[in-house]
This record gives sequence, structure tokens and C-alpha cells, in this order.
Amino acid sequence: MSRKFFVGGNWKMNGDKKSLGELIDTLNGAKVDPNVEVVCGAPSIYLDFVRSKLDRKFGVAAQNCYKVPKGAFTGEISPAMIKDCGLEWVILGHSERRHVFGESDELIGQKTAHALENGLGVIACIGEKLDEREGGITEKVVFEQTKVIADNVKDWSKVVLAYEPVWAIGTGKTASPQQAQEVHEKLRGWLKTNVSEAVANSVRIIYGGSVTSGTCKELASQKDVDGFLVGGASLKPEFVAIINAKA
Repeated sequence: MSRKFFVGGNWKMNGDKKSLGELIDTLNGAKVDPNVEVVCGAPSIYLDFVRSKLDRKFGVAAQNCYKVPKGAFTGEISPAMIKDCGLEWVILGHSERRHVFGESDELIGQKTAHALENGLGVIACIGEKLDEREGGITEKVVFEQTKVIADNVKDWSKVVLAYEPVWAIGTGKTASPQQAQEVHEKLRGWLKTNVSEAVANSVRIIYGGSVTSGTCKELASQKDVDGFLVGGASLKPEFVAIINAKA
């Protein structure tokens, strides 16, 4: 079955109303492939601003959320709040949440379950560090991370799996198209064995890690690469070229 190409932009902790407003104007005026689902992950303080300005053909995601609806959790936001701002997506388990902020697989699983129960789509991130790849345990690491996510998913139609080798995020290093395809293919095989063949065939597995307008076309041509989660380049006009990688 055909899987709709998915391109997420993760703006991380970048931008202000002026620069994000200019980026939104660029996106709103751009000619983008109608067969691609595009979702922009904005800083939480600007979610309302971005949703009100960005053309409705683009989705907007929060970059994180907590595992409960409300309460004494200073600085956190809930899926209910995200939905209240008219958003339909959240990014969970990004390597920066795991390795800078110390989020465990278990917590990411709990967040995933709660976000899905509240009707948000989840871009769930997995990926190995450089020492893990060099140690030959890429599969072990990504399968363990995927299992915790899978254990918390009832409806896979709302999940996009983002494979992001940590050694390729913000480093300028990109996994070769062959390296990306190899891991994506193994992930699909894991889903087939451990979830179901239908889920393995339908779930979108996207690649993240220094994707640029220069690398996107060859990556997009790989059989099991169903899109991208783009960091730095999503803040630049070249994001349009990445969205149109399959066009």
C-alpha cells in the first residue's frame, strides 16, 4: 500500500515572532507537493501564534508534552492544551529529550500513550548514538526504543516513527541513503514480527539527521524512507525543496 510522504520540521528552541513570521510567509506562499503531509514543530510559547498564521494545509506540532492532563507540573504542557490551541501533533522521544533532559524510554512510552488517548498524532523518535553504532548495537538500541513505544500504541494510524541516528543530528553528518534504508527496512521487519504485517506496511517511518535540500532527493528515493524530520533546514527557505523531494 502507498504511504503518504510525511515531512516534519522541528524548529527546536529557535526563532522569534519576526523570524518565524517570515518563515510562515515563505511557506504559505510556496508551491508545495499536495501529496505530502507537512507538520511544523514550533516552540510551545509560539504554538498559538504559528497555528493562527500558518496556512491550514500545514499541520503544527508541539515539540513535547507531559503524561497527564493537568496538575502541579511547572513548565509542562498537556495534550489537552495542545489540542485546545487547534493542533493535532506532538513530537515525543527526540534524542535531545532523551540525552539532554534525561527522559527514559518508560516516560516516553507513557507520554505516547497519553497523547494518543487524547487524540493527538505522535511523531515518535528513536535512534542510536555514535558509540552504539560503532559498537554494532544499532538494531538492539532502536528495537528496544521501538518496543516501549509499541507497547503504548493502540491505534497506529496516528503514529509516525522517526528514525534519527543521534550522531547525525546537527553534526552535518548524514546517514547514507543506504544506511537509512537498512535501518528503516529492519524497523519495518520488527513491526511485522512484533505488531502486525498491516501495521508494518502502513506505518510511516521517516528519517531525521542533517537532512538538507542537497541530500533529500536520494534519501526520499529509498523504498522504506517515508519522509523526514528536519531540524536546522526547516528554519530556512530550503525546507520547501525538502517538502518537494518526491515531486
